[in-house]
Amino acid sequence: MQVIFESSDPQAVKLRVHAERRVRQTLKRLAWLTASVRIHLSDINGPLDGIDKRCQVELITASGQSILVTSLARDWLSAQQSALSRAGRSLLHNWQPGQVVRRAM
Repeated sequence: MQVIFESSDPQAVKLRVHAERRVRQTLKRLAWLTASVRIHLSDINGPLDGIDKRCQVELITASGQSILVTSLARDWLSAQQSALSRAGRSLLHNWQPGQVVRRAM
């Protein structure tokens, strides 16, 4: 499973290793279904406080299906954990043995 991390925010870039570790830990049992994971962290309104940290997770399955999940939170770790948890549940929900599920985006 390939993990791609993207962020232009200097504080978020420091979380790269942690983000990659969390992806592998969260999706370890579903890694065989996932070809790649792209994580994009962004700060919506800059230095202002509030719920402005966005984590966008895109899973590309082995069959080529794309699952996109976005989460907003007060801090990077909460946004990341929420998005990864939801992405894992979506991946499991969309997978059915013997059937390829296609979802229009």
